[in-house]
Amino acid sequence: MKLYHWIGLGILTLGSVVAEQTAPHDPGHAEHWWSSIPAFHAIYGFIGCVAIIVISKALGKLLLQKKENYYDA
Repeated sequence: MKLYHWIGLGILTLGSVVAEQTAPHDPGHAEHWWSSIPAFHAIYGFIGCVAIIVISKALGKLLLQKKENYYDA
């Protein structure tokens, strides 16, 4: 990705966190305990995306790729 993609992604994430913190809500009535943690959903989403990438790469190497000397054997 180019630098301006990373900058745009950072601005969107920061804007999302700011919007989450400034939106009117009643913190005493959070539906779940993790809903009161600042930026939890952004961090959870990032960790989920990284996990999907790591797991899919591992499965690809395990199930799809062949060794370099596959045809020589």
